[in-house]
Amino acid sequence: MKTSFTPGSPHRARKRFGQNFLVDHGVIHRIASAIRPRPGETLVEIGPGQGALTEPLVASAETLHVIELDRDLVPWLRVRFDKYPGFTLHQADALKFDFAELGSADKPLRIVGNLPYNISTPLIFHLISFADKVQDMHFMLQKEVVKRLAACPGEKAFGRLSVMVQYYCRVEPLFDVPPGSFDPAPKVDSAIVRITPYRELPHTVGNIKTLEKLVTAAFGQRRKTLRNALKTLLDVTDMDDLPVDISKRAEQLTMAEFIALSDAIDERLKNSQNNAHD
Repeated sequence: MKTSFTPGSPHRARKRFGQNFLVDHGVIHRIASAIRPRPGETLVEIGPGQGALTEPLVASAETLHVIELDRDLVPWLRVRFDKYPGFTLHQADALKFDFAELGSADKPLRIVGNLPYNISTPLIFHLISFADKVQDMHFMLQKEVVKRLAACPGEKAFGRLSVMVQYYCRVEPLFDVPPGSFDPAPKVDSAIVRITPYRELPHTVGNIKTLEKLVTAAFGQRRKTLRNALKTLLDVTDMDDLPVDISKRAEQLTMAEFIALSDAIDERLKNSQNNAHD
């Protein structure tokens, strides 16, 4: 039976929400120092939980939006933070939230969150779709996810997440956070990462959908060469004279090579379609 919620009472972390509440004050201070909210900025915190990080953020930020899915936490957060004039709480699912409502290109958002491990990757992809309205993002993630985000070509962790996030953003791992910093303690190490969308993309692809398909296909069969992986995109007869050595594996390609290969594939797909109509 569900018990009634009394503001001030302890809230048990829920496994279905992937909740692990940050309780280490040293880590909280270090994260807040890395973010350094400034007057006039709009901050968004995803999954404030029990408000450990909300406290230092709302004290410094002129405007702070928090997005919390767990309805049982909402009354407690309101009691604690509604006294701040710039505080707004949204009881919502961040995976479906329209972040464009909160920010603009002229006043971009600074997004913060201790992200549940089970939704971290889809949530990051969702947030990247609003990259032109985001100044930066600071996330607590599983350490392995941070490694994948920041990985370079040739590294074991380099994959679809690395390529697609690094196409839009600069990724900076900041510091590790041990399991004992949380209640309950997770079974994995965590890390803080800063993700900063580029104002001007260092590489521009002709068709982003083709790049997404290429990256998905290439890393979907990591042990195979690109020649084998590309069979889902191109006819074998269209694989001659591509600008990249397709005897390589996906993790060996640089961002520039992925862009060049994507543009070449896109051109050949267009030619095939045109020939089919002739």
